[in-house]
Amino acid sequence: MSISDSLLLAYLDEALSDEKMSQLEQAIRADGDLRVRIETLVNQRDSGMHSLGDIWRRHRLSCPTREQLGSYLLEAMLQDASDYLRFHIEIIGCRYCQANLADLRLAQDQAKQSEATIAQRRKRIYHSSVGRMRSFPGDN
Repeated sequence: MSISDSLLLAYLDEALSDEKMSQLEQAIRADGDLRVRIETLVNQRDSGMHSLGDIWRRHRLSCPTREQLGSYLLEAMLQDASDYLRFHIEIIGCRYCQANLADLRLAQDQAKQSEATIAQRRKRIYHSSVGRMRSFPGDN
């Protein structure tokens, strides 16, 4: 298996899927040359040597904003944008965006539970007071 420097940098940035991270970690443990290459890449990055790819990955320029992820979750975006996000999250397996989307789903679920609790409370209050309210003068 040929392992590129860009793949090693993605490994260092934890920007690979769990499966790829695991496979690459096993390869690195078994191959001393890979460990030397990683050390060289880390030293280059720490000394200020940057490639366009490094900058792109580090600043996650292909990742959607949290607002865009929220629109994706609500299915409130154009089909092309939705297709890109689906590809980015499910096929590419961007761990940052998967974590961000999971956080948004959790917040959405909590909001739904909160709404349901409020609705149940209102219903309970309404049913507990039915028949107990006085009629006002002039009501028929």
